[in-house]
Amino acid sequence: MNISLTALVNSLVYTVIGVVLFWVAFLVVDKLTPYDLWKELVEEKNVALAIVVGAMCLGIAVIVAAAIHG
Repeated sequence: MNISLTALVNSLVYTVIGVVLFWVAFLVVDKLTPYDLWKELVEEKNVALAIVVGAMCLGIAVIVAAAIHG
């Protein structure tokens, strides 16, 4: 296995940055919506909202990945 330490550290740093950016984007969307997303998803079991939030998560993930990849 020829994995350089620099490549491993870079991967870990970009992973942490990506996860933090994703979480911040989710919190911003949560604050912009007129209801509590987490309560609607977990307590009310709103399937339609879960599909929309899942699509939003994929969209944010693609944007963060493209920004990190360059």
